[in-house]
This record gives sequence, C-alpha cells and structure tokens, in this order.
Amino acid sequence: MTPEGRPWTFAAVCITVIAMTVLLFGLSWSPADALTPVYFAAYLLIGACIFGPAGKWPSLAQAAAFLLPGVVLALLALLGAGFWCGLWLLGLPGWGVLLARRTTEGRLPVTRILTFLGLLVVGSLVLVLTGFYLFLFAPAVLILPVVSLVRVAHPYYREKPLRPALEIFLAVAAVVLAITLPNQPGSWTSLFTYAGGATVAGLMIGYWATRTPLRFEQRRVNHGVRL
Repeated sequence: MTPEGRPWTFAAVCITVIAMTVLLFGLSWSPADALTPVYFAAYLLIGACIFGPAGKWPSLAQAAAFLLPGVVLALLALLGAGFWCGLWLLGLPGWGVLLARRTTEGRLPVTRILTFLGLLVVGSLVLVLTGFYLFLFAPAVLILPVVSLVRVAHPYYREKPLRPALEIFLAVAAVVLAITLPNQPGSWTSLFTYAGGATVAGLMIGYWATRTPLRFEQRRVNHGVRL
C-alpha cells in the first residue's frame, strides 16, 4: 500500500471525537432517532477517510463488514436497547483500517478480531470511567491539535497540503466543540472530559490497527499447487 493510499486514520479519530461529543450532548435532550443522522454522517465520513485514499471502492465483503455492525447497533438504539452504536464509533477508525489492509483473498485472523474487540471494551471503559475520574483523561483532547501540527513537519505532508489542513481543522473543531457545548443538565462531568476519554480510546485503537502488517500471510500458488 503506497503512502498516498493509506487510510487517514488520524482524521477519522478526530471525526469520532467530534461525533461522540455531539451525540453525548444530544442524548441529554433528544431521543435516539433524532441522533441517527449525526451517527450515520459520522459513519460515512469515517468510511471516506479510511477507504477514500485508496482511490477505489471497497469490496462487497469489506463494505458489509464495515457497515453492518453500525446498522445493527443503530436499529437496536431505535428499538430502545441502548445507544451502543456510540461506543462502536470509538473503534470504527481502527476497524476500518483492519478491513482496508486486508487483501482481497485474505481474511482477518480470529485472534486479530478478538484483540480489536478487547481494545474496544477497554476504550469503552475509558469513556465510562471518564465520568467518575473527571481529570484522568480530560486533557487528552488537547493532544489532537498538537499531533496535527507535528505531522505537518513530515515531508510527505508538506507536499500534500490537503491532508494536514483537514487534520488541523478537524482537531481544532474537536477541541472547540468540547469546550463550547454546554454540559448535560444535572451532569457533573463536562463534555470536554468525555471528549478526552473518546480521544484516548480512538487513538489507542487506531494506533494499534495501523501497526498491524499491511498484508496477511498468503498461501503461495506454484503451478496450480497451493503451498
């Protein structure tokens, strides 16, 4: 996979933080069905950041694996089973990276899927614990603009200004929303604190996903015989 075709994981994580902040703000006064457009807009934007740079449509299997969990969880939210699709957004950039990095013939190893699910559980706990330990993760959201500015120094980003410009915009937008949106009525935890928890979870899962091999080991074919 060339550098130009690699997923824009950091931008996707910034979108996750923005979406989680808006969703948590909306849950204080809106039913789940009113928040569904925000959820799916974030879902599609994250998908564009992951699969768009490759310059080709994902395969049917990739698209189904990426979209189906979000659709099922959104339907459960509409049926009153809880807004679990919000927590799924924490791992969506990492999940998309895993799918984008798999080859056409390869399959995600079960151990890698289980590792992802384990990290998603840890990330969800981070977000939940943010509500009890107020200052544990809150400053993390301020890391986003710093990381986006540091990445500008890389030669590739200087030659391709669109990507760093988008990352800086999304990172700053995440911080601004986290600071300016009012707290939920009766809540002792600010949206700024929750945005920090979402940042920790998103960056943790996204970084792990980008560190996986670009290609899974394939069985070679030699004169029609699989080795």
